[in-house]
Amino acid sequence: MNLPPGFRFFPTDEELVVHFLHRKSSLLPCHPDVIPDLDLYPYDPWDLPGKALGEGRQWYFYSRKTQDRVTSNGYWGSMGMDEPVYTSSTHKKVGIKKYLTFYLGDSQTNWIMQEYSLPDSSSSSRSSKRSSRASSSSSHKPDYSKWVICRVYEQNCSEEEDDDGTELSCLDEVFLSLDDLDEVSLP
Repeated sequence: MNLPPGFRFFPTDEELVVHFLHRKSSLLPCHPDVIPDLDLYPYDPWDLPGKALGEGRQWYFYSRKTQDRVTSNGYWGSMGMDEPVYTSSTHKKVGIKKYLTFYLGDSQTNWIMQEYSLPDSSSSSRSSKRSSRASSSSSHKPDYSKWVICRVYEQNCSEEEDDDGTELSCLDEVFLSLDDLDEVSLP
């Protein structure tokens, strides 16, 4: 689903967890419903355009939490970096962000995935209530507490070395160029 003209999808970590993943795991509607469900693991990262919500050079989708992250050409390996996601207002832990990188054989690529999940403690109470209800109604109902949101992007090596996260405006560049005027002698 495409966003209307003028709208951009650049959510914070907190927004991804609280407004999207938590609602999905709780079986609540999410408006706008723009993030698709995607079984990531049959797809290589360069296959995501057209299948996941793309904004700029980043793709977003829901997937099921799994330990098997193997695709047809490679696998997603953990970078060993897990970060808690906190709310900005109360500093309460609402999620976990796990970093993974894509490997082709033994070679690491520039493809990065940030996998957002709910903390185990917040999903276990809901899943136990839900599983007792689900077992009475249908044994084939999926466990929605096991959803994750993934953000996939290709990291540019030159940006990694040079970019400090800030972008200069035209005025900034003009002011920086004024520093060079000290070296110029005027007639």
